[in-house]
Amino acid sequence: MANHSKNGSTIKKWALWSSYIAGVLAVAVAVHLGLNALFNSFSSDSTPKKNKEGSSASSNVADGKNEVKLESSVTVINTGDIMVHSTQLDGAKTSDGYDFSDFFKYIKNPVSAADLAVGNLEVTFGGAESGSYKGYPAFNTPDSLADSIKNAGFDLMLTTNNHCYDTGLFGLKRTVSVLKDKGLLYIGTKQNADEKDYIIKNISGIKLGITAYTYENKSAAGQKSLNGNIISKEANDLVNSFNYDRIDEFYARAKKDIADMKKGGADIVIFYMHWGEEYQLKENVHQDTIAQKLCDLGVDIIIGSHPHVIQPMALLTSSGGDHKTICAYSMGNAISNQRQEIMHPECTTGHTEDGMLLSFKIDKYSDKTTVISSFDVIPTWVNKYRGGSGYRYSVIPLYNRDAGADCGLSGAELEKSRKSYDRTKATVSEGLTEIQNYLGCKVSFS
Repeated sequence: MANHSKNGSTIKKWALWSSYIAGVLAVAVAVHLGLNALFNSFSSDSTPKKNKEGSSASSNVADGKNEVKLESSVTVINTGDIMVHSTQLDGAKTSDGYDFSDFFKYIKNPVSAADLAVGNLEVTFGGAESGSYKGYPAFNTPDSLADSIKNAGFDLMLTTNNHCYDTGLFGLKRTVSVLKDKGLLYIGTKQNADEKDYIIKNISGIKLGITAYTYENKSAAGQKSLNGNIISKEANDLVNSFNYDRIDEFYARAKKDIADMKKGGADIVIFYMHWGEEYQLKENVHQDTIAQKLCDLGVDIIIGSHPHVIQPMALLTSSGGDHKTICAYSMGNAISNQRQEIMHPECTTGHTEDGMLLSFKIDKYSDKTTVISSFDVIPTWVNKYRGGSGYRYSVIPLYNRDAGADCGLSGAELEKSRKSYDRTKATVSEGLTEIQNYLGCKVSFS
């Protein structure tokens, strides 16, 4: 009995001690799970952040049943101003129309490989109803350009800019109609006022909220002026635009756009901004101020156009310190006839011949976290050469300083492409490297 009684007492003591240990472990597990939940709540937005590969996000969580895995990825590629000046029209003329296929033949591979390819269409498709085809200062371009854009692999055209009203209300609407007929998306202008100011593009379960805005000329309240022309009252509601003198109106509209896109499930919010000053190699105070405000409002990526030259890139931090925004102030010209030899006195340095293919990758994980995992640039240069009925033009992708040779360049043209590469690298490398280091992706220019 004595031994039995002694053993029974020991068992009771051990049971009590085991209960105590179990309680402590339960509390520890609860705290662990609580901290994980708290961490996930801070990581669930789409703020640009370092990618998850190799991080704790890919390891087992708690009991090993909730492993966070990569579910899908989307690559978006962008290019700058697509323009058709009179010399380009002359060179594209054929016996039965116009052929612009040379424009994009060397960039078709990277453009068509992207899940979404975006370009800034800085011409109108006004048709014969708007008179003869012409270039600057009022662009009216043959519809066959849209065929070449589509055949190159582009998906989405930005249609709001200072030239979108060059052929009036008719041309504004017809441009959108042509793009729709060719199977191209558009954003920034509309056919009718009840269309949204934005689109939400769902690719592989990742929803991209996209909108585009252009600056207006100075005008009285209630009026819009583009390219020096007061546009019609009906057109007022068909163009996404902002006035530097009434910028708070734009901020209110942007705030609503962002809220509506997020309500619609947007994982990433992208603003395309037609802004700044032509031929200036650095962003101005308006661009800086607007970009910071958009960052504060929660925009993830800002991509700019209009200066016709490449401008720097920046990684912005919101005023509250809780959000990051990637900003490319200007992508330069995709294609144009703005050549160094004729750009006097506006820009004699060759920068108007330079552009880029700007790409970024977005990853979505099983815990619904969405991150921007890479951001990269391929410099481009516009080659102008004899051919057809005059001069022909091609966008040359510069994967490295000597890549022009792969597109048949030699001699003076190859050297020009090298100088273009150097100019682009000098302009974007500092900001781009900061962005890439933050994301933890490959650095383009070391």
